[in-house]
Amino acid sequence: MKKLYIIRHAKSSRSDETLEDFERPLNKRGKENAPMMGERLKEKGIMPDIIISSPTKRAKSTAEMIAKEIGYKKKILFDENIYESSVDELRKILRAIDDKNSAAFLVGHNPSLNDLANYYVNHEANIPTCGIVEVEFECNKWSDIEPKNAKLLSFEYPKKSDG
Repeated sequence: MKKLYIIRHAKSSRSDETLEDFERPLNKRGKENAPMMGERLKEKGIMPDIIISSPTKRAKSTAEMIAKEIGYKKKILFDENIYESSVDELRKILRAIDDKNSAAFLVGHNPSLNDLANYYVNHEANIPTCGIVEVEFECNKWSDIEPKNAKLLSFEYPKKSDG
C-alpha cells in the first residue's frame, strides 16, 4: 500500500506587487491554516515517510509548518519541477519515490494538483489553499500507482468543519 497526500500550499499574499510569483509569502490566513492543517493530520496519526515540495516561498513555508506541527524530523525535498508542472511531470516525480517510503506528502500548486487528484481518483472538486487530498494505492511500488489501484480516502481543507 502507498498513500499520497496531495497538499496545496496555504493562502499567499499578493500585497507586494514587486515580488516575483516564486517569492510570494503566505498571508495571515495562510500562516494560520498551515499549522491548523498540520494539527488535523497529527490528530489522525498521519506521518509521511517523505515530503516533497515545490520550492516557492509559499509552498516551502506550508510544507515546513505542517512538518513542524506533525513532528516530521527528516529533510523536506524541494523539487522545482513541481512548480507550474503538468500531471505527467508530477507522476514522474511520484513514480521516482523510493519504495521504502509508504506515505508521501506532495506540496504544490493548482491547477496541476487539481489535475493530479482528478487523474487518480476523479476528484473534480477544486482543492482550496491548504487543502489535502488523501489517496491510497493498492500496490507496493510507487512506479505502479495508477488510477485503477487508487482510492480517495479523504479531502480536508481549512473551512471544512468536523460536524
